[in-house]
Amino acid sequence: MKKTLLSGLIGLFAAQPVFAMDLVETYEKALSYDSGIAAAKASYEAQVAGSDVSRSALLPQVGAFGEANHTDVDGPNQDNSYRTLSYGVQLTQPLFRADSWFRYDASKFQTEAAQARYNLAQQQLILDVATAYFNVLRAADTLTTARATEAAIQRQYEQAQERFDVGLIAITEVYEARASYDDSKSQRIAAESQLDIAREQLARLTGEYTEELANLRRNFPLGRPQPMDPSAWETTALEQNWTIQSAIYELNTSEANLKTAKAGHLPTLDLGASYGKSDVTGIEGQNSLQQDGTTTQGVIGLTLNVPLYSGGGTQAGVRQQRSLVTVAEQTLETTRRDVRVTTRSLFRTVNTNIESASALEQTIISRRSALDATRAGYEVGTRNIVEVLDAERAYYVALRDYANARYDYVINTLQLKQAAGTLSPQDLIDLNNWLSETAPGIEALAEENRTMADPAR
Repeated sequence: MKKTLLSGLIGLFAAQPVFAMDLVETYEKALSYDSGIAAAKASYEAQVAGSDVSRSALLPQVGAFGEANHTDVDGPNQDNSYRTLSYGVQLTQPLFRADSWFRYDASKFQTEAAQARYNLAQQQLILDVATAYFNVLRAADTLTTARATEAAIQRQYEQAQERFDVGLIAITEVYEARASYDDSKSQRIAAESQLDIAREQLARLTGEYTEELANLRRNFPLGRPQPMDPSAWETTALEQNWTIQSAIYELNTSEANLKTAKAGHLPTLDLGASYGKSDVTGIEGQNSLQQDGTTTQGVIGLTLNVPLYSGGGTQAGVRQQRSLVTVAEQTLETTRRDVRVTTRSLFRTVNTNIESASALEQTIISRRSALDATRAGYEVGTRNIVEVLDAERAYYVALRDYANARYDYVINTLQLKQAAGTLSPQDLIDLNNWLSETAPGIEALAEENRTMADPAR
């Protein structure tokens, strides 16, 4: 199935000056910086040129020739000296060269395969940029929850210390609070490192380090894949997936190479024509048949070559190419199976992400209510410090997991479209419309859920 290169859609992008870099701007930077996409483009262009080279073997070959000689003859009854200048043009036109035709067919299939790989590389860049972009946001949210957890547990530790100082609780509760506080500090340090690593991964694609990225809006919809039928997605993938398309063209190339090898048994026929002049001057001596003057000569003819025996190389080449065809056939079958499984799995994963995000959104409210109730129970002595600390951690874990579920949904949706062969820059544009530099972060979400859990606030 022929498809235009995805780079044709880049003109849809219009960079807008904002303080926080958005997804489209990130992709534009990656297009001009990433070495992988540049290498894929150069590989495709090289293969296009290679196809032209193969075609040239089927076209007329025209050349000019020239030759200058000085002859000095000494012998019985012969003593002369003269100069000869010959020049002209010659034409060779292949009339029947089956191997060249099949080799040209193979080069065309290789060009199609290179184009498929180039399109796949563009899709992969879209996916890599989106993954790196949202992994930075994911790491930033993880750090935010780690810092909030550390701050909340620190407050609990300080309160436990104060209560112990006035004799209200035992020292064991202080130790529990201190252990939880130290653990939360180590989690925060690890989260800071992960955020730095995520930014490094994004900078590898764009060449720039960006502190602020536009985030998903609170009302970003988690829509079901359309159509809601995994078989339909599988059918589309088998028809349009670029990895499958590349494998098909590689099989076609191997079959054409097999025909090229078999053509080694066939004769070749060429048309040859030449036209030239020969000037002879400076003849000296007697009894010479050569005379001064100009001779014009035109020649046209056919050249037939019939291969009889090549040491068994032709038969060996046929066996080799036949085995390579089998390799290409099995590779294509394996690729189809992998794409089929991947597409159906991603379809289910996206739907699972939607269900998980919905459940986690409600979990946040429940965890907030449980935390407030546990804190109140601790104040009146019905709950201990361990229960409060566990409730603190559970609440912030719910916040983090909800944010991760949304990021997982976005990335898995793009992966599903890539598996189906439909991923394009337009998907980034559509997604970018749901990003905002003023989108509320996870802290705002925490405050929102505190209000929902306590209507009196």
